[in-house]
Amino acid sequence: MDGDGLAELDARITGCRACPRLVEWREEVARTKRAAFADQTYWGRPVPGFGPSDAALLIVGLAPAAHGGNRTGRMFTGDRSGDVLYAALHDVGLASRGTSVSVDDGLELYGVRVTSPVHCAPPANKPTPTERDTCRPWLVRELELLRPTLRAVVVLGAFGWQAALPALAEAGWAVPRPRPVFAHGAHVLLDGPDGPEGPEGLKGLEGLKGLELFGCFHVSQRNTFTGRLTPAMLRDVLRTAARAAGLTTLPDPG
Repeated sequence: MDGDGLAELDARITGCRACPRLVEWREEVARTKRAAFADQTYWGRPVPGFGPSDAALLIVGLAPAAHGGNRTGRMFTGDRSGDVLYAALHDVGLASRGTSVSVDDGLELYGVRVTSPVHCAPPANKPTPTERDTCRPWLVRELELLRPTLRAVVVLGAFGWQAALPALAEAGWAVPRPRPVFAHGAHVLLDGPDGPEGPEGLKGLEGLKGLELFGCFHVSQRNTFTGRLTPAMLRDVLRTAARAAGLTTLPDPG
């Protein structure tokens, strides 16, 4: 556990200006605002991860929403995608409440941290591959800091899956080749350096345990409004991953 390290990382992330297109877009959105939030001051900066520093389960999304995380300064907060995710986490017993409205709403996560491979809101919710790769070192460092306690990862969507696999490899876990294909319900076991397929030449990682990786459709409005991802489907993935991480969950509310 390295709480100071994660706090320092989060602070560094919020000051990043590496991608000109994303910087311009996030700041423009913060200036012009949406009419419904005209009286609010937008965050307008990169959004760091959210959750405890000793998390056993990590949820990886895509990027902050222009009027969600980019407005509030917290992952999946203030938008409908966040409403779906945190409602499911609460139903499973991993969150103190089922809504995420603002950074001071009292929401706590239990054994879970939420992050994304791109920390700035992108135009049309579509980061470029270059922006994804430029942002990767932040995710790698977050994974490194979580290594002592992290046991499972849920990736929301194909973009996050493609971004997470190389980051997990750089952080010390062995990603199978060919790389696993994203699918809802995908489940992949990643060995640590001590495992039979563990990466060689990584010093200081002796004893790093394996990781269980799960795929889930993204909690986007397109998926949730059309029924491609239902609350029950999301709860099922979260509950399975939480149990793999050694976390206690609540019975399905049905």
